[in-house]
Amino acid sequence: MPSTLTTHIHRSAVAILVAILLAALAPTASADEAPRATACPPISPEAAALHRSLLLIDGHNDLPWKVRSKYQGDWRKVDIAQLQAKLQTDIPRLRAGNVGAQFWAAYVPAETDRTGTALRDTLDQIALIKQMIERWPDTFALALSADDIERLHKEGKIASLIGVEGGHAIQNSLAVLDQLYGLGVRYMTLTHSDTLAWADAATDDPRSGGLNEFGRDVVRRMNRLGMLVDISHVAPDTMFDALETSRAPIIASHSSARAVADHPRNVPDDVLKQLAKQGGVVMINFYSGFVVPESIESRREMFAVKRKLRAELQDEAKLEAAMNQWEREHPVIRGTLKNVVDHIDHVVRTVGIDHVGIGSDFDGVSMTPAGLDDVSCYPAITQELLSRGYSAGDIRKIAGENFLRVMRRAEAVAKELAAESPRGK
Repeated sequence: MPSTLTTHIHRSAVAILVAILLAALAPTASADEAPRATACPPISPEAAALHRSLLLIDGHNDLPWKVRSKYQGDWRKVDIAQLQAKLQTDIPRLRAGNVGAQFWAAYVPAETDRTGTALRDTLDQIALIKQMIERWPDTFALALSADDIERLHKEGKIASLIGVEGGHAIQNSLAVLDQLYGLGVRYMTLTHSDTLAWADAATDDPRSGGLNEFGRDVVRRMNRLGMLVDISHVAPDTMFDALETSRAPIIASHSSARAVADHPRNVPDDVLKQLAKQGGVVMINFYSGFVVPESIESRREMFAVKRKLRAELQDEAKLEAAMNQWEREHPVIRGTLKNVVDHIDHVVRTVGIDHVGIGSDFDGVSMTPAGLDDVSCYPAITQELLSRGYSAGDIRKIAGENFLRVMRRAEAVAKELAAESPRGK
């Protein structure tokens, strides 16, 4: 087992190498890629030392879907052990960013709820995540608990967790939830972009006024399993119903503050306050269209447009091209990492330091703020937080300790429920 000092020295060397190689690699990026800088902002020795000591946990990364959609789900076609100009995520940059634990999204489009392939495709995505872990075992290891995260981090591995993005994956079956948990899934986002038969989405018309009774049963079953309830993407009424139903604290794995940027994907203050009362955490998203106030109107209809185009085109490559064209016609202001930290500041001012974390959405979004170009740039957040007067202890909470507390409590609730009613829902 490598010593902590050896691990830190190795990661520092990797960070230097990444900075050099990114500049050489950048010209190979294709013309239709969103422009990205070739290096992260400089940081102070104090920030660098603090960041190396953190356990950084990111709540959401869409690399598995990017590999499926761009590389036919074949890891042989994209060697993430090497720098990848067309991705925001690869192993050298994960190491440079000192990522300690990552939730990999097992995402499939909401359209699969209507085509009947949601579960099959989700299982494929879970398999793809596990293939990544098996292909690079010196870097990744599957984590199933908070204790696993801490143990694997000490071993120098990136603790890899699975989150299912969208309740359409369960195809209206509680038994499927049990199966997904058995496969390693540790959170499920109740909806993605589309309203379900049992849960209303933030970016679609309501059907149940939040959760219907089956939706509440979904939340109860997740509590019993120890699977975290994720309210990213859901309507405010769904957020409140989930909070009312859940005995465990809940998360927003990749959302931001609606009071700062008024996009329906973001969490309103009244929800934020209730979530905090129950011990939950909002993990701040990096997408410019969600976090930069001046960009909100341009992207407000993004999910509705994508839903319409998907129904018309029914081909992933054509859909991506059409969405790229729509985004070019509806430009956003990219903003800077300061915009992201503004959301962190708002959560802290509103409900306290214990209820905020990081949920980047890397490789699931087309544009991130300047200074947060890829997974190597997390140290810039540490620098900005220090510059705003946050203590080292505060930054440790934001980076990962808040999430670990929530996960441990969800695990404890599952044990309590099993003891109270072994055969209950």
